[in-house]
Amino acid sequence: MGEKIKGKEFALNILNGISMGVVVSLIPSAILGKLMEALVDVWPTFANGVLDIVNFNMSLLAAMAGFSVGYLFKMNMVQMSSIAGAAMIGSGVIQKGQQGFILSGTGDVINAGVTITIAVILAQIIGDRFKSYTILLLPIVVIIVGGSLGLFTLPYVKAVTGFIGMVIKTFTSLQPILMGILMGISFAVLICSPVSSVAIGAAVGLTGIASGSANLGITAGAFTLAVMGSSVNSVGTVIAHFFGTPKIQMGNMMEKPVIYLPVMLSAGIVGALGAIFNIQGTPMSAGFGFSGLVGPLTAYGFMTPGIASTVILVSLFVVFPICLGFIMRFLFIKKWQLFSPQDLLIETK
Repeated sequence: MGEKIKGKEFALNILNGISMGVVVSLIPSAILGKLMEALVDVWPTFANGVLDIVNFNMSLLAAMAGFSVGYLFKMNMVQMSSIAGAAMIGSGVIQKGQQGFILSGTGDVINAGVTITIAVILAQIIGDRFKSYTILLLPIVVIIVGGSLGLFTLPYVKAVTGFIGMVIKTFTSLQPILMGILMGISFAVLICSPVSSVAIGAAVGLTGIASGSANLGITAGAFTLAVMGSSVNSVGTVIAHFFGTPKIQMGNMMEKPVIYLPVMLSAGIVGALGAIFNIQGTPMSAGFGFSGLVGPLTAYGFMTPGIASTVILVSLFVVFPICLGFIMRFLFIKKWQLFSPQDLLIETK
């Protein structure tokens, strides 16, 4: 009926489970989204069908996170399914329309985490107390009580997210290079936290250089994490950092906050370069980084087409982030030994 885990391990199970849910729900869209959009005019039925599937899959983020958390707590199928159901309700992804319920976006990831935590605690308290009636009563308690409490906390959690967005928006009034540094650092930190960088970028309406620097900050942070953990992670997991999302490292970074330092340093440097080279973006592209090539393709749309623009984009979105990743690995892991590659291991089993 699951393990009674408390303290640090409890928190890490929650964070790691959410991270895995984020990866499974977002990576298909990140990898296939732009490709299918390019194929819509050539192969409309197939491309639109795939887009519908990956977009629907994104809306299942909360459920996948809840199920993954339940798995880490070694819970049974009834408990895991109940936690997943409560997470979907508490995330706010389900909206009631005139013709029934609809899915809207991915929901609030932070509140999904809050709801999952509540649901796990309820499942642990109940355990096998209901004996043969567990399969009947546990889902009712966990889904209704956990989901309801999640809906109660949702507006307050959204208010916190909104406050974070307003603080970040103040950076747009600063000198461009300083703004680029702070935007890069802020979004690199956001992407490695439960907060949705995409939601923040859209909510505060980041445009121009601010959006471009945010994109580059996420990209630099993703490549830095990928390079630093490349010796212990599989090739697929390494690629998932930048083609998918570096949020998969959220649990490791929360456990060892010093890992944020090289990420922030790389992000600040590339964010400044983005301001210098006038890399731009839109509110909807600001929080994506390299994922799905949304950041570089959007930036290219603001540039004069040609070899020079391509070289600048490849340098800023690939070459510099990779080089900085190796530099950070040398400084923080090999020279200063502030943490080890093992601290960046992503468990997938």
